[in-house]
Amino acid sequence: MEIGDPEDLSHLHEAARRVARPPAAERLAYVRADRWIGYTRATQAVARLEELLARPAKQRMPNLLLIGSTNNGKSMIVEKFRRTHPPVPHPDREEIPVLVVQMPSDPKVARFYTALLSALGAPLRPRQVLPVLEQLTLRLLRESGVRVLVIDELHNALAGRGDARREFLNLLRFLGNELRIPLVGVGTRDAYLAVRSDDQLENRFAPFVLPRWEPDAEAGALLASFAAAFPLRRRSHLATPEMVEYLLARSEGTIGELAALLTDAGVAAIESGEEAINQRTLLMADYAGPTERRRLFERELA
Repeated sequence: MEIGDPEDLSHLHEAARRVARPPAAERLAYVRADRWIGYTRATQAVARLEELLARPAKQRMPNLLLIGSTNNGKSMIVEKFRRTHPPVPHPDREEIPVLVVQMPSDPKVARFYTALLSALGAPLRPRQVLPVLEQLTLRLLRESGVRVLVIDELHNALAGRGDARREFLNLLRFLGNELRIPLVGVGTRDAYLAVRSDDQLENRFAPFVLPRWEPDAEAGALLASFAAAFPLRRRSHLATPEMVEYLLARSEGTIGELAALLTDAGVAAIESGEEAINQRTLLMADYAGPTERRRLFERELA
């Protein structure tokens, strides 16, 4: 067979190969679906989370700060970890090994306890006094067998005024000591700044950084994985140095933007019959990078 022969699907992962023959509608749905791409830093992050989960309880548990730019893969890593350890139903309760809660935009202790209760699926009662809310939350966290608590959008802790911010940081210390489980903070660089403002917390939270992508061999391997994951009938040459430079420049170096660009190009490849991600389908892609989106928004406001 010739290179580029649409009958040759050897360039695809097995899962993508299975859906490369069905009609366009099914393939488009597959292209648009979320997918796990296990690049080196992501697998290392998941391994660190697994290590925390396996730790036996003790007075001073280690914690982790998962830090990265917006849209650079933090949530996908957390979701991969959570799905690996889903809730386990029991006759009288549900065991939740990994609980993920989003940090409220206003970092007040009562609001955070309410967010925890909501994540646990507990019925919420209005106007509960803080001590009652605290004891209820702690009891349900223990009864649910939570072994790792993940706090997403931790940088929102900086949104509060000085007293509110200090009160919430004290709460993190209290939860770690009281529950004897690891805490995982997820957020941007501001999350690290929030934790660094408290010496005791800084010593407990080890930072794990997800840097922006640079045009190197690791980026080439990532793009090759993307190319093999889309059910396109012709080979997409995404790992060449020129293509790596172009794609990272256009997506501004974050994996979320890169995935969005490649997804739109994959859709264009199927709809146009081109069946590969190349310069033509990348130009057809209905995608605008972060800077371009800001410019368009500012132009509309003018």
